[in-house]
Order: sequence, then structure tokens, then C-alpha cells
Amino acid sequence: MLKQYETVFIATPVLSETQMKEAVAKYVSFIAENGGEVVYQEDWGLKQLAYPIQHKTSGFYYLIEFKSEPAFVATLETQFHRDERIIRFITVTLDKHAAAYAEKRRNNRQAKAAEAQQ
Repeated sequence: MLKQYETVFIATPVLSETQMKEAVAKYVSFIAENGGEVVYQEDWGLKQLAYPIQHKTSGFYYLIEFKSEPAFVATLETQFHRDERIIRFITVTLDKHAAAYAEKRRNNRQAKAAEAQQ
């Protein structure tokens, strides 16, 4: 049975925009190749870190919401560990309430984006 997950990772701030997009594309395709389904992704941009990590004080934050088999999460996290561009990550399981909240948040963001385009 597929469960819904949300993973946020912080990439090193020395990446160019192109390199960041390549990193994101790598993980999105990795999820799809392993039987997962990407539900939503969001770029949070460059942000200051609360404390230095690997001598860096800022990083690119990115959120990916996906559905997959529970065993796949360990594989995904192994990939994060191996990637020198990723300085931190966290993956959480969304229960039905968190999934409903995430969907509501997505819809609000999409509505605001559509409103801004008008």
C-alpha cells in the first residue's frame, strides 16, 4: 500500500540555479523510477540556517510530497546521504489529517498564484 510522505532537503548554497534544478530533477525521477508518485513539489528558495551546517550559513530549501511504498524511504534517504549537494534532509509520513492539511495548503497556494497572474 502506498503511503504519503513529505521530504524537505537543504542543498548547499554554492549551487547555481541550473545545478539546483538538476538535483531536484534527479530526486523527482528517482521517486518515479522506484514506483513512487510525486504529488507536489515546491521551491522555498535560499534561506538562512538557524545554525551553521558544514560551515555554511544558508541553503536552498526544497519540498517534495510523494506517495510510495514504506521501504522506499530508506532508499531515498541513502541517496540523500550520498549526494554531496544535500546538507540536511527530513522525511515524514503524512497521516490522513496531515495529508488533508497539505492538500488544503497546496490549493491555497495555487489559488494565490492564479490570482497574482490576473
